[in-house]
Amino acid sequence: MGFPKQFEDRVTNDDFLGQQLLIALDEQAPVSIRINPKKMSEPTSFKRKIDWCKNGYYLNERPSYIADPLFHSGSYYPQEAGSMVIDKILRSLELPEEPVILDLCAAPGGKSTLIATFLNNSGLLVSNEVINSRAKILRENLVKWGALNTIVTNNDPDDFGKLKHFFDVLVVDAPCSGEGMFRKDPKSRDEWSEENVHLCSLRQKRILGDAWDALKPGGFLIYSTCTFNENENEENVRFIAELGAEQIDLNLPEPIRKGRKGIGSYFIPGRTDAEGFFVALLQKHEGSSSRQKLDQKKEFKLLKETSIVKDLVFLEGINFYQWNEKVFAFPAQTCDRILHVISKMHILKAGVMIGEIQRKGITPSEELALTTDLVIWQYRIELTQEQALKYLHGDTFALESKPGLHLVTFEKQPLGWIKHLGNRFNNLYPKDWRIRMNLDKLTY
Repeated sequence: MGFPKQFEDRVTNDDFLGQQLLIALDEQAPVSIRINPKKMSEPTSFKRKIDWCKNGYYLNERPSYIADPLFHSGSYYPQEAGSMVIDKILRSLELPEEPVILDLCAAPGGKSTLIATFLNNSGLLVSNEVINSRAKILRENLVKWGALNTIVTNNDPDDFGKLKHFFDVLVVDAPCSGEGMFRKDPKSRDEWSEENVHLCSLRQKRILGDAWDALKPGGFLIYSTCTFNENENEENVRFIAELGAEQIDLNLPEPIRKGRKGIGSYFIPGRTDAEGFFVALLQKHEGSSSRQKLDQKKEFKLLKETSIVKDLVFLEGINFYQWNEKVFAFPAQTCDRILHVISKMHILKAGVMIGEIQRKGITPSEELALTTDLVIWQYRIELTQEQALKYLHGDTFALESKPGLHLVTFEKQPLGWIKHLGNRFNNLYPKDWRIRMNLDKLTY
């Protein structure tokens, strides 16, 4: 498949990019994943580690993710290698002991799951997506990742003005023209146009301007795109600087290339084993911080009678809140900030929802099944790969167990709940998450 003529002409005449990029964009893309260290050790079959990400690996070939129950369990996340550099950048920053990070354009969740691993249940991650359907996918991926200190919001960027000077780090992986995905997704070439580049640049500036006040003075902004043009990259870094920030040199090693006039850094196919990716780090100018009173929704009440959850989860370092009949677990050290975000934003996920209170106790949720820090459910059923795929498909099958509610696992990693009724069981895996392909067509 050829390239749009305007794109081809621009790249060919750009001394920074050149003809070699066009050649590389027609070559095979590398395959990479990032593991969840709380659910998976080093993968058994990998080519080599990724230098700029602690938990990133290149694979020898692309597996069938949908046919791997460990993928559905949140044990790893398929992610483009260049974008994993966010890990190296975060680890280079001097941050407070309990940092608060906003991933503003977060769907489908690659950078959010990376940030969650970086935080390691300290501080707080707010992951936002403005498009509702994509926000639901973001929520699913963060639930499967299992971190306790995460919130998923479904808000427009300008809503974050309600959280003035709240965040220590703002990550903006902005919606872009997608030139860096021309190799991985050849169909994206048909959607490209110079007009769209211009519109993307304007949209990116609006997003950055709308969210700027949410970043604390002295806080850090990580700006990135998966495109090559100056309008969406270097020009927008200059725009951020005009808002009141200074660019910080990332000091990334070759073959990662510094951007035009030393602005930002590029992962360029043919030079690096990655798709096209631009990233820049800026620090907001110091100034007086506006301290906001931390609000709380009246509907969220501290759960006084914790005995109803003691058989489900560890109680140490956790506060439990009740909203209607639902019970939530929040890390004790970040409760006030979580409740403040809940009071201001449209929430799809907050902490871990333990379950719903019923007459005979709590019916546990899928969030509880998949979290890495809370579940102490005693009775688990280990499934074979065939059984696990049938479970993820929403099927029932022969399964010997005691009557009652059980957690099903694959290679010891939880997948979800079943309710065994003696001669059959109810499959409680969420309908929206189920594998929709015919299992006979899956190769594994």
